[in-house]
Amino acid sequence: MKSAVENKPQVWTNWSGSVRFTPREIAFPATEEDMVSLIRRARETGTSIRVIGSGHSFTPLVETDSILISLDRMQGVHPVDPEEQQVSVLGGTKLKALGASLLQQGWSPENLGDIDAQSIAGAVSTGTHGTGLRLGSLSEQTEALTLVTADGQIRECSAKQDPELYQAARLSIGSLGIITRVQLRVEPLYRLHFRSRRLPLDEVVNRLEEYKSNHRHFEFFWFPYTDSVQAKFMNKTDAPPTRKGWWSSFNKLVLENGVFWCLSEGARIVPRFSRAVSRISAWGVPQFEETGNSQSLFATPRHVRFNEMEYSIPAESLPAVIEEMKQTMEKNRFPVHFPIEIRFVKGDDIWLSPAFGRDSAYVAVHMYKGMPHQEYFQAMEQIFLRHDGRPHWGKMHHLGADQLCKLYPRWQDFRQIRRRLDPDGLFLNPYLRRIFGL
Repeated sequence: MKSAVENKPQVWTNWSGSVRFTPREIAFPATEEDMVSLIRRARETGTSIRVIGSGHSFTPLVETDSILISLDRMQGVHPVDPEEQQVSVLGGTKLKALGASLLQQGWSPENLGDIDAQSIAGAVSTGTHGTGLRLGSLSEQTEALTLVTADGQIRECSAKQDPELYQAARLSIGSLGIITRVQLRVEPLYRLHFRSRRLPLDEVVNRLEEYKSNHRHFEFFWFPYTDSVQAKFMNKTDAPPTRKGWWSSFNKLVLENGVFWCLSEGARIVPRFSRAVSRISAWGVPQFEETGNSQSLFATPRHVRFNEMEYSIPAESLPAVIEEMKQTMEKNRFPVHFPIEIRFVKGDDIWLSPAFGRDSAYVAVHMYKGMPHQEYFQAMEQIFLRHDGRPHWGKMHHLGADQLCKLYPRWQDFRQIRRRLDPDGLFLNPYLRRIFGL
């Protein structure tokens, strides 16, 4: 299968519509050799390269007026190595396809987030994560990587082979090269018991340690201007899967998407109704249970579009952060109705990971597409920064190099490797140049 190129200029937009640009061309390489050829051509013509996954990042990470590379022709999941309990995945493979292939082979992912449309290369590059204090992000689950670098070399790295590159490349926001293959840890097929409950915010905050410690997966959604949350608990089980009843499907497709979209449109048209919409949503939190394979329970349909900012904070700082958020929202009366999502991630040693060196709570704030988000996001960001917050690389933030270098202990080490691998900035765009202070 030959590499394809679309030379006709076309506007590319991300999932939320927050990023729009027109690249000179979009290339669809089918092999690593195709990528080497594209890199050589870019170097000869003095152009730059950015790589797209599925467009689920909210920042201009991939924006370019030069060559945009899509990995859609590089998808596939190899057979699982049962001794190593690892699977090799081509970079363009979508998480949904990865889950389906593992299920067919009798294996499960260690952990995933709630969106399965992302490509594995994009998810690893931005530090995509699920929830569970004993579980790491997809970058942390990565045991080895193959990438094509700016000099046209195909390089492999792991903890044993080129360990410095491995620690940098596991979360590189696409600045070190093009990830063509990811080796992930997996587990023998398991089922999860899922439980959704409406609980008071104070109860959840007071029992945080219990909920985090006693459940494999725990997260909660706090509805602004209310004292209610939707708490979600998931644990491994040997119980048989429940039949897909009408309530589960009705809740996910009709209530969480159809009805919520109608309420969101009302809040967009009349922003002062946002508080009422949040209260209605909190009142309607579904309380139910179901059992199924992990692949079917990790992912949740997300048809209502929004913009998002997410920060990692030290897990122990969460109660203080929630209290400050509550006070700031009451004082400023932001027209926001989208729930605040809070998840937990195990600390790691990946240089640009927001969870570097600490168990973390990830706090995500959202604003419905079409509603102004800047004032709300900036106010929340100041709270996160007061508590040593670090931004999720795929979500909105307002930080530059001077601030970022103080948040990541290995920031300068990463910059040195980036400069050594790509001295001419082949894989940079204006956004990345600002982040790295170039």
